[in-house]
Amino acid sequence: MEEQTLWKGASSQVLNMGTFILCGLTFWLIVPIFIAFWKWLVLRCSVYEITTERIRLTKGVFSKQTEEIELYRVKDLNITQPFFLRMFSLGSIHLQTSDRSAPDFILRALPKIYELRDLIRKHVELRRDQKRVREVDME
Repeated sequence: MEEQTLWKGASSQVLNMGTFILCGLTFWLIVPIFIAFWKWLVLRCSVYEITTERIRLTKGVFSKQTEEIELYRVKDLNITQPFFLRMFSLGSIHLQTSDRSAPDFILRALPKIYELRDLIRKHVELRRDQKRVREVDME
């Protein structure tokens, strides 16, 4: 079975609102305009992609860096909706994984997080069944 993209998106620019407001108030200094543009560009160039096999974060403006987590390695999903993000119908999904390079992975400031969480959960279980893998914690 070929890997397919289930969802692709980026964090909301709401994360940069404080910087945008501060730069807007001091725009006459010229430099804040470039700071605001850079913050916008960095967030715009960070893209999450959920496929049938993995979750991928690609980030970087000039050089790209891609971080991947296999779906079957996801142990737990938590949703966080601070008041500020709730005002904009946004939230974050915190994934706890058994991946050594990224034990905690956060998908920040995304819309429709409950649907996205359900999509991830469904495909985590499908992927575990396909690979015949089960998560066991030893304490």
